[in-house]
Amino acid sequence: MKLSDVQKRLQAPFPAHLVSWKPQAFNKERTRALLLAYVDARAVQDRLDAVCPDGWSFELEVISGAPHPAVKGRLTVLGVTREDIGEAGEGEYASLKAAASDALKRCAVQFGIGRYLYDLPKQWVDWNEARREPKVTPELPEWARPDHERSPGGAHLVQAMEQLKYELPEDLELQREVYKHLKAALGSLHAAPAGGHGRAA
Repeated sequence: MKLSDVQKRLQAPFPAHLVSWKPQAFNKERTRALLLAYVDARAVQDRLDAVCPDGWSFELEVISGAPHPAVKGRLTVLGVTREDIGEAGEGEYASLKAAASDALKRCAVQFGIGRYLYDLPKQWVDWNEARREPKVTPELPEWARPDHERSPGGAHLVQAMEQLKYELPEDLELQREVYKHLKAALGSLHAAPAGGHGRAA
């Protein structure tokens, strides 16, 4: 197996629930934020495990003398190696672990993993400073979703299957959440016009 054989699978969009948003900038009053989409390092590792479980490795080298924790990462996939620098944020996020995660994600982008996220339009949204989160989470455009989420109810089915991966949760609230997604998925399928794609509720 060569890298070219798996390039499309590596570059495929991630399920929408794995994509998170972080603020890049704020307005003066901190009531609006410019959001960027990202996936965490675990999602990148899961993608590599799914596509080439025995064909990748990642090495780190700590960079001394940097103002913030920083490392040089070296990701090898099916014999091809790419390198990049990972840096930690400031304050509570300033750790070598954060720098290592950053390095892995930056190296992975060079293989096309998550690169499409850079093509998403930057979005200004209302910001809840007290909770340090957007008041409404942006929605991904159709092209930035995997194929199975572009069909009616697909996103809801993915959420339900994630929660049912191991067993039906004992927690009543989680059971209701699974039921809600399954019901929404079925509703979307029935609501979709014949031959059309519809839209996930």
